Amino acid sequence: MQTTVHPVDEKLPLGRVTALGLQHVLVMYAGAVAVPLIVGRALNLPPEQVAMLISADLFVCGIVTLIQAMGCTQWFGIKLPVMMGVTFAAVGPMVSMAQSTGGHAGAGLIFGSVIGAGIVSILIAPIVSRLLRFFPPVVTGTIITVIGISLMRVGINWIFGNPVGPTAPQVPNPEHLKWLSEAQAMAGAPGSALPPVPAGFAVVPTIPNPKYADLTGVGISAAVLLTILLVARFGKGFLANISVLLGIVVGGVITAAMGLMDFHKVAEAQWFNIVLPFEIAAPVFDPILILTMTLVMIVVMIESTGMFLALSDMTGKKISQAELTRGLRTDGLGTLIGGIFNTFPYTSFSQNVGLVAVTGVKSRWVCVAGGVILVLLGLLPKMAMLIESLPTVVLGGAGLVMFGMVAATGIRILSTVDFIKNRNNAMIVAVSIGVGMIPLVAPNFRQWMPHAIHPLIESGILLASMAAVLLNVFFNGARGDTEAVIQAARQADAH
Repeated sequence: MQTTVHPVDEKLPLGRVTALGLQHVLVMYAGAVAVPLIVGRALNLPPEQVAMLISADLFVCGIVTLIQAMGCTQWFGIKLPVMMGVTFAAVGPMVSMAQSTGGHAGAGLIFGSVIGAGIVSILIAPIVSRLLRFFPPVVTGTIITVIGISLMRVGINWIFGNPVGPTAPQVPNPEHLKWLSEAQAMAGAPGSALPPVPAGFAVVPTIPNPKYADLTGVGISAAVLLTILLVARFGKGFLANISVLLGIVVGGVITAAMGLMDFHKVAEAQWFNIVLPFEIAAPVFDPILILTMTLVMIVVMIESTGMFLALSDMTGKKISQAELTRGLRTDGLGTLIGGIFNTFPYTSFSQNVGLVAVTGVKSRWVCVAGGVILVLLGLLPKMAMLIESLPTVVLGGAGLVMFGMVAATGIRILSTVDFIKNRNNAMIVAVSIGVGMIPLVAPNFRQWMPHAIHPLIESGILLASMAAVLLNVFFNGARGDTEAVIQAARQADAH
């Protein structure tokens, strides 16, 4: 008697499963490398260590994908066609930590918060799987919209330059700096009547910085953006799905042809290297930062719940409460592994869930193959250094699309919300987005508040998440609607 194998468990020929796995990797690659680039540069780490972040991230993406798709003991792995990648939801809090404490000290705080949040997430996964009623589409849509809007600032700064530092819009007048330097020298001379220059005294930037919004860089970003739009418009199927990656490749070719890309670091990088734990910084455990990252992980796991339910619906394989808990527990395990290998929190990549719907291939072994490819890519330092060597203007054109699509995904989820019969939903969205914008528009709003709570309130994503959950409970109660969550998750194939 022949046993029927469910399409999810079907093992395909090696050549086909490898090609389909590579397809999944290419779809997620641009999003996977964006976060280590953002956080590494926010920490002001040297290029070699930013490249190490990229390698470690790809390596852990592969490991966690293998655990999720294959299953590991009775505790971990949902055994569905899921690709795991670093979540954009954690970028805002991590960049805030990096700006408060830069360098290796800041990296240690980030990795400590990631490890702590991973452990807590593993423990609370069974509880989170029952919290779905607190996160209807009006809440998740609002949160994802704020995530996208918050990240847009990063993409825009990649194009034009950061508002502070060497690429700030204005710089001090060199004549004023020269006068200050001479005054300092005179004040320090023996017998001088000049008082010493006050501590912290600085010259105000007053003249335009030629490095800010350089037209050559803006033109390169525009070329990347135009390439992405053309591929998305005229490309078909898989080609359209990797439009962002192709845009980055075209931008890299343009900058290399113009002599703006430095390849000597790529030449010096090793062909092969093992990714080791704690290579960049040892973790530092701060309870408030761990709580902050845990709140992010709760939002991430709720989003994963919707993805798992949608994937179950797409593949026709029903999942039990225990299987859902295993999937969420793997989010926590992936985050724990990420912190150990000096990377970040992990979740299911929804663009890959969308690819399952587009291709119709439901086998989880395709994602297993994708996981193996990601592990191998993580062991190739030259590949990571090549990505790190890309000028930020190339990434800016792609970031505009990537982060804008996150915001667009949130808007699409909100399109499933009933704003006519329940007018309170509009109030929830309006106030939550407004609260989420406070750190972006008025970053110094917290200056008179207790310093201990700063990590909790300096992320617009966290503020918007808390506001949306509380306002939804206040106006709508905690009514569960699993079907609405599934439909919302189906809308999120671009996040």
